[in-house]
Amino acid sequence: MKNLLKYMKQYRVEAVLGPLFKLTEALFELFVPLVVADIIDKGITNGDKPYIITRGLLMAALGIIGFICALIAQYFAAKASVGYAANLRNALYRKINSFSFTDIDTIGTSTLITRLTGDVNTVQTGVNLALRLLLRSPFIVFGAMIMAFTVDVKSALIFAASIPVLTVIVVSVMAVTVPLYKKIQQKLDTVTLNTRESLKGVRVIRAFRQEDETVDTFNQSNDQLNALQRTAGRVSALMNPLTYIVVNTAVIAIIWIGGHRVYDGSLTQGQIVALYNYMSQILVELIKLANMIMTVNKALASGSRINTVLSTENYQNLPTDNSYAPQDYAIEFKNVSFKYNGDAENALDNINFTASNGEHIGIIGATGSGKSTLVNLIPCLYGATDGLVALNGRDVKTIGRDELCQKIGMVLQKSVLFKGTVRENLLLGGKTATDEELWEALAAAQADEIVKNKGGLEAEIEQNGRNLSGGQRQRLCIARALVGNPKILILDDSASALDFKTEADLRKAMSSLPQNPTVITVSQRVSSVMNSDKIIVLDDGAAVGIGTHLELLENCPVYADICRSQLEEEEM
Repeated sequence: MKNLLKYMKQYRVEAVLGPLFKLTEALFELFVPLVVADIIDKGITNGDKPYIITRGLLMAALGIIGFICALIAQYFAAKASVGYAANLRNALYRKINSFSFTDIDTIGTSTLITRLTGDVNTVQTGVNLALRLLLRSPFIVFGAMIMAFTVDVKSALIFAASIPVLTVIVVSVMAVTVPLYKKIQQKLDTVTLNTRESLKGVRVIRAFRQEDETVDTFNQSNDQLNALQRTAGRVSALMNPLTYIVVNTAVIAIIWIGGHRVYDGSLTQGQIVALYNYMSQILVELIKLANMIMTVNKALASGSRINTVLSTENYQNLPTDNSYAPQDYAIEFKNVSFKYNGDAENALDNINFTASNGEHIGIIGATGSGKSTLVNLIPCLYGATDGLVALNGRDVKTIGRDELCQKIGMVLQKSVLFKGTVRENLLLGGKTATDEELWEALAAAQADEIVKNKGGLEAEIEQNGRNLSGGQRQRLCIARALVGNPKILILDDSASALDFKTEADLRKAMSSLPQNPTVITVSQRVSSVMNSDKIIVLDDGAAVGIGTHLELLENCPVYADICRSQLEEEEM
């Protein structure tokens, strides 16, 4: 949790002034019962109206000053907590965006969303309450006890006896609820995951008539969350009645003992009222403290979850052997194996190949053979489990994220566009690109006519490109990758929605790019890779053939079978 405190540095002054003004308010509040006692013992008893008026004005002044201090404290506490939450949210978002695919797979998308939203909000509420009440409530409780000793030592012993009992109650409830709140947040992740999957896969669910099963799965997770929340609520709810019992027992004892002492003249009526008011202050503050503790417990659980994400070491930044000698190859795979987190078997096994600058590489294989996994290792979206993936002789794990993004342009299998204009989406590939460069990239991706028909670079794109067809989304994603003039261009099955003519035009444009990049094309179509300088054939995670189209037809049965299933005899 100490790691999270650094995000409060910007608001250190507010974090100090907030509690300070709250303590000032509490100090004025502690003097009010003494003023009331004076009014009773001296003003009312003696019938001294001027004294009553002056003391009443003094009490009003104390209340007004306390109210002003409370407002100032609330302002500083709110400013510090909101600013702290904003810093925490920014840091968490930056951290999440730096994660490799392995990190995201390990932690989970749904739990990352929950931690970025719900957990940060919970921490913000906890910090706000802590700045206002963490010092004030204990100060009032112990201050009221000390002030009671100034009124009457014997009666104040009741305060001294009740406060340790109240402390035990508070600590016990906190010890039970903190672990429960952590489990609640974990179960909330599951509910979020079920909701997210149901919303994203609603068409599939309805197509297979799985609505009832989906609802049952959600209800089961929701019921488990509900059960945990009720358990935590029951335990937390014990705090108020238990504290009421202790405090009211102490009040009865004060009135009982105080009554006898008033009767024999040891105490005045005003002093008894003052003692009762101090005990009432303790009761009110304990109620506030109970609510604060419940909120802070939730904040601590959420803070721990946030800290887990922030302290996660990025997979691609793990220490690695960088003693490999530089080579002329643009890309080299040397004895590379990869295993997804939690899997028993390798998804890729002992892959070896090289790609020279400007060379066109095709990767083909059956579904699930490891094609996308292989190309994801190049920009270190996943990190190789064994072996070396090198760019110009440098281990990709030692290359910074910014440099990798400058070197590599990648179009993933799933075409993702963001809500905004065409220009805004394209500039993600290169922030400084001119309009001329954007149109050149669109032309190379066979997307310039699409954009012109939509209204130009300022044409609006809806979320996930819903106002575009699959082929249009793919071409815009290719154009976005080309904007940065990458040295390595990876097309991961990014032409699957294109017709054969458009795909042929696209391949021709890729061959004539001015920067002459190394192009890696992943496809299940033989026609998409057959003209490549080198074709890598994958089967169940292993490279079963590497060569040209003609060489593989003769030497690789897997490739020959794929060709026979797709091409006419004369095309082969």
